[in-house]
Amino acid sequence: MSTIQLGTKKTGAGQPVYVIAEIGINHQGEVEIAKKLINEAASAGADGVKFQKRSIKRILTQEGLEMPYENRNSFGKTYGEHKRALELSEQDYHTLFAHAKEQNVDFIASGWDEESIDFLDELGVPFFKMASADLTNLPLLVHTAGKGKPMILSTGMADMEMVQTAFDAVSPLNSEIAILQCTSTYPSAFEEINLEVINTFRQAFPASVIGYSGHELGIAITEAAVALGAKIVERHFTLDRTMKGGDHAASLEPGGFGKMVRDIRHIEAAHGIGTKQVQKSELPIFKKLAKSVVSISEISAGTVLSRDMLTTKGPGNGISPTRMNDLIGKSVKHTLPADVVLKDEDINW
Repeated sequence: MSTIQLGTKKTGAGQPVYVIAEIGINHQGEVEIAKKLINEAASAGADGVKFQKRSIKRILTQEGLEMPYENRNSFGKTYGEHKRALELSEQDYHTLFAHAKEQNVDFIASGWDEESIDFLDELGVPFFKMASADLTNLPLLVHTAGKGKPMILSTGMADMEMVQTAFDAVSPLNSEIAILQCTSTYPSAFEEINLEVINTFRQAFPASVIGYSGHELGIAITEAAVALGAKIVERHFTLDRTMKGGDHAASLEPGGFGKMVRDIRHIEAAHGIGTKQVQKSELPIFKKLAKSVVSISEISAGTVLSRDMLTTKGPGNGISPTRMNDLIGKSVKHTLPADVVLKDEDINW
């Protein structure tokens, strides 16, 4: 796995996990709620906060805009009215970009059309996160790749061929690509999350950073993804999971998000270097609990040792039982009382 620069932080091989709080449309179309979400995400340990930027008339036909959309999560009578109600203004984006900087978190957004990508690029987002819905939108992916900033591809609703096609489209234009395993149901059934794909992606795209975008309930699966090697994780973030809106139920509240980040950092610390070794903290425990070679009865000076003179007991501060065979046939330098630990200085080696 390579590394990738995401805003002020590097992630990938040997680097910390980059954690994204996906605010998305959970701001309810209100900039003050969006500010509070940024504050809470920063306090919970997020590295970046992510929004969604759309030009509504650009992504929907007139028929799509006029489609009836009346349900408990609707913010309008038609789908177009619903989407417009949840879209922040460009001035709001400038306000929130500056606010995120004050909170020391990266501000990013998924651009759902070329105009939105252009706007976000001019706004100054440090990288682009592409929505799963646009993995097959190759014109948008190519347009974004040409901006020269790192790209993260989410892979919900896709098979391996679709992922490969998207990668092949952008990789000639952009070498800084990350790929996230994702299942685009809200919330995702555990049986459909398929974390093993993280390993498949690591093998198929060795030059890319691999991560996980989760929509499941709880935090354990995301933490397991980190244990499997995910170096970017993204979870939807809300102030209250019971709020009106389609994404809240599959989101984490500040307390849960903070616990997830804490656990991710613990997993990183515990991951280690792959070399099995005795830890410094274990040394006094070893001396107390491990065994040494011990005399069964008194052994006179000059006696040649035989197996029946020796046993193993604690503490482990003498000759290790692993060297028992080396002792046989050697003589002792001085008389050894019964039931004492043998040490190297007692033996004529």
